[in-house]
Amino acid sequence: MKIYHGSLEVVEHPMILQPNRKLDYGEGFYTTTSEKQAKEWVERRMLEKQSGCGYLNVYEFDERNLSEFRCLIFHEPSKEWAEFVMANRTLKGFAHDYDIVYGPVANDRVYLQFGLYESGAISIETLIRELKTYKLVDQFLFHTEKALTCLHFVEATKIEK
Repeated sequence: MKIYHGSLEVVEHPMILQPNRKLDYGEGFYTTTSEKQAKEWVERRMLEKQSGCGYLNVYEFDERNLSEFRCLIFHEPSKEWAEFVMANRTLKGFAHDYDIVYGPVANDRVYLQFGLYESGAISIETLIRELKTYKLVDQFLFHTEKALTCLHFVEATKIEK
């Protein structure tokens, strides 16, 4: 399958990098099956960094090899998914040992719901019910060097303002 990574650079050789903020699934290399999502991410980064261009990096990923990796898969928002995202985003020192994590993106548009849950204003059941009303795109986190070996760079398309 084709998967995408938006960046201000061409990324032929993905690496595990320390993020400068807490992310849904922890540190690693994030991709999506949504070309649109990856392009939107690049465009946001271009605005933030006042950059004139960015890149849509395309990889081939053979998901038939998932059995070789320690994986955590969420097909839709669930209590377990929400708790995992909250742990990664809020618990100091939280770490997991999965090679690959797959599931919905808890993007800024839906993170308000997470804030309501975290503050106790809504229950976990209400959070999940609310999130299921959104059309959430997916993301793959490649969390280990071993996981990165299953990505094969195809091309990078330049995106300009």
